[in-house]
Amino acid sequence: MTVISAVHTHRVSLPLRFPFVTALRRTEHVDTLLVQVVDSDGRSGWGEAPQVWQVTGESVIGAQACVEQMLGPILVGEPLGEWPRLADRLGLVVARNGGAKSAVQTALLDLVCRADGIPLVELLCGTRRGEAASSEGRGPESGVEPAASGVAVWSATDVTLSAADLAATVRSAVERVGDGFTTLKLKVGTDPAGDVARVIAVRQEVGDAIDLRLDANQGWSRDAAVRAMRALEQAGVGVEFVEQPVAGEDVEGLAWVRQRVDTPVVADEAVFAMTDLDRVVRLQAADGINVKLVKAGGPLPALAQARVAQQAGLATMVGSMMESDVGVAAALHVAVAGRASLVGDLDAGWWLRRPVPMSGLYYGTDGTVRIEPGLGLGVVPSLTACPAPGQVRG
Repeated sequence: MTVISAVHTHRVSLPLRFPFVTALRRTEHVDTLLVQVVDSDGRSGWGEAPQVWQVTGESVIGAQACVEQMLGPILVGEPLGEWPRLADRLGLVVARNGGAKSAVQTALLDLVCRADGIPLVELLCGTRRGEAASSEGRGPESGVEPAASGVAVWSATDVTLSAADLAATVRSAVERVGDGFTTLKLKVGTDPAGDVARVIAVRQEVGDAIDLRLDANQGWSRDAAVRAMRALEQAGVGVEFVEQPVAGEDVEGLAWVRQRVDTPVVADEAVFAMTDLDRVVRLQAADGINVKLVKAGGPLPALAQARVAQQAGLATMVGSMMESDVGVAAALHVAVAGRASLVGDLDAGWWLRRPVPMSGLYYGTDGTVRIEPGLGLGVVPSLTACPAPGQVRG
C-alpha cells in the first residue's frame, strides 16, 4: 500500500521581467512557497502558496507555518488512495489560509495523478484512467490536445499591463500585442481621470481587434467607478469588463455600480468562499467571477465555485496570482476542467524572468499558455534550484 511519507516546504523568490504594479502594490519578485508531498514509492506532487498580502492577507512565512504545523501532519502516514477524505480534511482543519490549503491540496492531487498515470485535468473531469479529456464542450479558447504521450492542456490568456503613466502604458500595450497577445488587461484604480485617458490611448493605438479588460483591484470608490466606466462607454472604447472596481467587502457597492453602467462587472476580491459567491449572486452584484485557487483553497473548491457560478448564469474566468509555473499550471487545469467561458487570466508565469527552475509550462506566440503532455500538473520544479526544505515527518 502506498502511503504519504513526507511533506516538504521550499521558500522561493523568482525575479520578474519588469516591475509589476497595481492599485495595491509594486513588486519585482515573486515570493512564494512550494509544497512537495512525497509518497512511499518516491514520487512527488507539487503545489504553491504565493505571498499576496494585499489580497489574501497571507505571507510565505505564515503559509509555511500552516503547512508544517497543521496541514502537513494530516497527510503524513496516510494511504494515498484515501485522498478524497484527506482533501476534505485539509479544508476544515484551519480557518482561512487559502493559499496554504491550496498548495497542499494541489500537491496531493498532483501526486495522486502521477501515481495513477493521468494528467490533473482528467481527475478533475472525472474521466477514466488513460482516457484523454475531450476538448469538446470546453471553454471557447481552452482545451486539451491528444498527443502520443498523453494530452497537452492549453488556454488563451490575457496579459497584464501594469499601472503606469500614459506613455508607458501605450508602449507596453504595443509590445504585448507584438508578443502575440490579443487580450490586454489594464491595471487601473489609481486615478480615475488618468485611468480613463490611459485606456482611451491604448484603444486608439492597438485598434479594435484587441480585447481590453480592466482591473481596478478595489481601487475606486463607488462614485469614481461609475464616472470612469461611463466616461469609457461614452468614448466608445469597448471594454470587455471591469474587474473589482470597488472594495471586495463592499458587495452592495459592487451591485450599486453594476446597476448604473452598461459595462460588465467581474468580481475577484469579493469572492473567496462559496458563501461569498452566494452573496454576489443574491445581490446580482456581478456579471462574472474570477476564480483563483489561493482564494478558494485549492483546485477542488475552485472548480466547485466555477460550476456554481455558471449555474447561476455568471461568466467564469480562472486566474492566477503573481506566482510560479506550479500555481499557473494548477489554475490552467481548473480552467479547462471547469469550461471557463472567458479568456484566462493566467499570465503570471509570463512575467517571470526566463528561464525558471521548473519545466513543462510555456507561453506561445499566439497568446496562449500550454502544458506539455505529462502526468499530474505537468510541471516539475528543479530540486537543485530549491532552497533547503522545511519538512513534516510522521
